[in-house]
Amino acid sequence: MMQDYFRQLVSFLQSQITPSEQFTCWLSAEETDFVRFNRSAIRQPGHVAQIILRVQLLIGRRHASSSVNLCGQMEQDYSALIETLALLREQLRDLPEDPHLLMTTEVRHSSHIQRSSLPPTQDMVNEILEAAGGLDMVGILTTGTQYRGFANSQGQQNWFETHNVNVDWSLFHSGDKAVKSNYAGFEWDTKEFQQKFDAARKQLALFALPAISIPPGSYRAYLTPTALNELLMMLNWAGFSEKSLRTHQSCLRRLQAKDVSLHTDVYLSEDSLAGLEPIFQSQGFIKPDSIELIRAGELCGSMISPRTAKEYGIQSNGANPDESAKSLRMRGGTIPMNEALQQLGTGIYISNLWYLNFSDRTNCRITGMTRFASFWVENGEIKAPLNVMRFDESLFRILGDDLVALTQETETIMDDRSYGERHTGGAILPGVLLKAMRFVL
Repeated sequence: MMQDYFRQLVSFLQSQITPSEQFTCWLSAEETDFVRFNRSAIRQPGHVAQIILRVQLLIGRRHASSSVNLCGQMEQDYSALIETLALLREQLRDLPEDPHLLMTTEVRHSSHIQRSSLPPTQDMVNEILEAAGGLDMVGILTTGTQYRGFANSQGQQNWFETHNVNVDWSLFHSGDKAVKSNYAGFEWDTKEFQQKFDAARKQLALFALPAISIPPGSYRAYLTPTALNELLMMLNWAGFSEKSLRTHQSCLRRLQAKDVSLHTDVYLSEDSLAGLEPIFQSQGFIKPDSIELIRAGELCGSMISPRTAKEYGIQSNGANPDESAKSLRMRGGTIPMNEALQQLGTGIYISNLWYLNFSDRTNCRITGMTRFASFWVENGEIKAPLNVMRFDESLFRILGDDLVALTQETETIMDDRSYGERHTGGAILPGVLLKAMRFVL
């Protein structure tokens, strides 16, 4: 078991340090199947197994860290750790004391193992290929086990293990006309996957209608949870960071100053119990079950890392060094998701957004493009696909005066990044109905 292996590494590190030294270590490992599809056929199957251990060595307030790739063979891994400790001791001789170093002094153990009933990868692949029959599908299936572990020389050990699946696919009609969909979770529900795929297939058929362009302006709009996630990722880009709020670099500083407020239906929190992310971070600090960030449209909390807590003399809430929310949850609202078009009436249905950036960070103003399946809707019925449009809009309006309602149902959107390693985290979000969204091109 990976957890037993981690315990052996920790025990070995403990045996190698001197009485004047302390250590922390962070394990990030995975056993992942990747299957890439193109034109509804398997193009690149693969399996990744990797173990990365970041070791931090401390003497007083001086500290240095290094990451090492391990192989799972104890003798070889022990040798790699001995070399790493020697390197860190060399570096420590030349390093100054860190005035903002904050280490956990309370030993708090934890172990979270997400049980899963996922079928074999081949079975999931077969269902995907069967669903995509006769279509031009491009996509990737990512599934397997992710591991995270923390330990220190005080004896604290924390463990996180999750087994999940994430399928991201696009059905192409022609040119840039496509429908992008996703299915993710800790279980494989054939019926739910098929329903999502069938919904994408129905949207694809709408591209047989001639695409239209509409003039720039303000339009009533519905954003799917996927589209909303793109906007909230911008909000999460240092927006909830306590350090950024105190240095006036956060895009939410006007919300903090109460110059503006959001709709009273907006509740955002970091949900540590969702199972998307470990409840502990790389220095061993434990997050509370929930960190309220926005309550009834008002900023009521922030993500506070240990370094920020030390610098400002406040209490850390276990945030990672970048102080972003890793398991963001927005409370649902009143509209059944299957009534979204009917509630929209006449306006724009937006399934995806991309190329987002701030056009005015002070006013939380974001610009970006519609992507893939966006449609013109009249009287609750899709009339035509829309050509690509650019929006320029403030989230203070989107989540404020222009918000009509949120959907009752929420959707789990897992972080699908795999740069260097498969990421953990994600968001649980509803869809959002707006009375106005401003388009400039």
